[in-house]
Amino acid sequence: MGIKQVRTLTTTLPSVTWIPLARAHAERADEMTAGHRARRATGEKHAIEDFLYDYYGTRPSVLRRWHPGVGTGLSPAPDGVAEHAAWKFYMTYPDGVVTLDEVAFMHARGESVRYIHGLLTATASRPVFSGCFGLHEWAMVYRDPEHRHPLPLRLGQAETDRVVEQHPIRCTHYDAFRFFTPEAVGLNRLQPTRATQVDLDQPGCLHAAMDVHKWATKLGPAVPGALALDCFALAGDIRLLDMQASPYDLSSYGHEPVKIETPEGKAEYVARQREFARRAAALRARLIRVCEELLGPEDAARNREAVAPFNHR
Repeated sequence: MGIKQVRTLTTTLPSVTWIPLARAHAERADEMTAGHRARRATGEKHAIEDFLYDYYGTRPSVLRRWHPGVGTGLSPAPDGVAEHAAWKFYMTYPDGVVTLDEVAFMHARGESVRYIHGLLTATASRPVFSGCFGLHEWAMVYRDPEHRHPLPLRLGQAETDRVVEQHPIRCTHYDAFRFFTPEAVGLNRLQPTRATQVDLDQPGCLHAAMDVHKWATKLGPAVPGALALDCFALAGDIRLLDMQASPYDLSSYGHEPVKIETPEGKAEYVARQREFARRAAALRARLIRVCEELLGPEDAARNREAVAPFNHR
């Protein structure tokens, strides 16, 4: 455990404040992951919720670990310094206050912080587009008898294909587009790549909104615990709509479909999509502030300038 002297902390929490916060955080995280942990013990799969753990690599043990966030120190408890002192990327002041070691963190993850800051800033600069109707999930099964989930298609294969063919496909998110079937790729109005993600991600996209959890995870101990769990909660809520609006029959899970092939279903999808975009915008703004605290005002300004050509597209 190295002892260093660094810049002044923004906030120092007494142990009577941060210990209950850490305990409540762990309890909230355990409640959020209880279903997954129970299924994991028996090997049971879940077509909706497993995505949060398999695709994003979420680990319940990591999610329940509370961090105060960048710029916040933890005063010693009566029984000694905060356990965070032994955790990666933490340091201890001579008076026993434990905090994130920003120098070490940026040395290890500075490139990622700059990328995340740029991507989130560019995404936040754009208007919400809500005309995709979740057709990315339909494009993932288009003209393909092999499906990602062991669930029946509620309209059958032929009618599912017809829905795809009768609607414009406007997916902007590479991590959805890359799972399109070969026959569906050419139907998309855009051809996203990893290299164009900063140029194309927009705040109405369900996957871009779910990704606030991804970026919070990558920023790790720099993100306050409450923000990390809020991002995870949003990702879970969005994932449900993502699957409800998909071609899969979710009746075995007790969920009604959002029938995006109908005017009523489209209206419901757009209303819920816009509410998720609103929630994601607030969380995205908080993650941007975390990045800017790590970068400092001058580096953050340079990074904003570097992505400025991508803004508002």
